[in-house]
Amino acid sequence: MIALAVVAALLLDQLWGEPRRLHPLVGFGLLASRLERYGNRVTHSPWQQRLSGVAALLLLILPLPLLLIWLAQTITDDLLNLLLATLTLYFTIGLKSLKEHATAVAIALEQQQLEAARLAVGRIVSRDTTQLGVEGVSRATVESVLENGSDALFAPLFWFIVVGLWSSDLAAAAALLYRLSNTLDAMWGYRTPRYIYFGWGAARLDDLLNWPSARLTALSYALAGQWRQGLQCWQQQAAHWESPNAGPVMAAGAGALNLQLGGSAVYHGKIENRPPLGLGRAATPDDIYRALALVQRGVGWWLGLLLLATLFA
Repeated sequence: MIALAVVAALLLDQLWGEPRRLHPLVGFGLLASRLERYGNRVTHSPWQQRLSGVAALLLLILPLPLLLIWLAQTITDDLLNLLLATLTLYFTIGLKSLKEHATAVAIALEQQQLEAARLAVGRIVSRDTTQLGVEGVSRATVESVLENGSDALFAPLFWFIVVGLWSSDLAAAAALLYRLSNTLDAMWGYRTPRYIYFGWGAARLDDLLNWPSARLTALSYALAGQWRQGLQCWQQQAAHWESPNAGPVMAAGAGALNLQLGGSAVYHGKIENRPPLGLGRAATPDDIYRALALVQRGVGWWLGLLLLATLFA
């Protein structure tokens, strides 16, 4: 059932992409914003803010996965359980959405519409894009494709498959728990005065849940491209990156693509001098398509291994 649900969810994503209206994660984000405004009091001590953030985190991420577990154990029809698992996984992945956002940037650059490209990349990265040139926009987009490929595709697939092979009743709940945690990290996991303490729990949980899948993603990127260089960059450069999970993913991806990523970027009004990642030349608009193809080849590796495991299980 696990392999069938994965294939079906990827097909649904390819056909429909993310729902334009009434996406469950959009509603979840609105609820999280309201709870954060109520519970995040910067006048509190750091420990009080941390406790408030952890309480909000647990209140938001536990109910729906627990409901899914109850439904999976209550429903006796295998077809309905397959449908439930497939739809849940479909809502947690975003390959087509990632391709659409990245392609919009590439097309704007190809048409020499730099301002439109800046706006488009600004929808998928948290850095300031208003002053970026063609190379800066291309680099930011490639980095986003590599990192979001890990967060919004490989990580939910990992938790669905690994937990599902142990117990199919828990597969959908595991993928959803990860995706909700990752969404809160994207909302609260910033080292700004507002979120540095309140978002501490969300950031640490996301680091923990992403740790195994990020390394498998890095390996997938390396194998799907120039593998020797991808593995070399991962080994030599990942530890210098601030994020313990983005470092391996982007270093391996940059090396596999023979690109130089990283470098300075503006976040929340401050310049961050990030370490270099990868080897080779600077990014160009064409490399956005190459990064997307690398992610898709990585998905192919995962599907092939999953189907082989299913056949010989």
